[in-house]
Amino acid sequence: MFRKFVWITGFLDILIGLGVWTQPLTNPEQGTFVSLMTLGAFLMFAGAALMWSSKDIAVRAPVIFWQGLVRLTAVTSILYGVPQGLATPYEYGVAVFDGVISLTYLVGTVKLTGASAFKLFMGKTQ
Repeated sequence: MFRKFVWITGFLDILIGLGVWTQPLTNPEQGTFVSLMTLGAFLMFAGAALMWSSKDIAVRAPVIFWQGLVRLTAVTSILYGVPQGLATPYEYGVAVFDGVISLTYLVGTVKLTGASAFKLFMGKTQ
């Protein structure tokens, strides 16, 4: 079940990355083109890494664990932005979505490998 969840969320990252590319490719604007193209590429590469990692979680769990940390950073950024008036209602949904995925990745990799969070953080499973 966890393996399938990681694979599906990785696939969704690729689709979201392609979606992010839509705006700069159809209507390029100075100041957003480079950042949106880079963000889209990051999402696609992260998605591919997750799909690859799902095929051998026992060995590649640190990749999934780190992706959980990346998503947790996004959630933290949005939650910080709320009282500052820097987050939009759309981003609240992203925080919930990414928060659930993040916790699933972090808890799931620890539970499935038996490795501590610190070991996974350091790139180890044994």
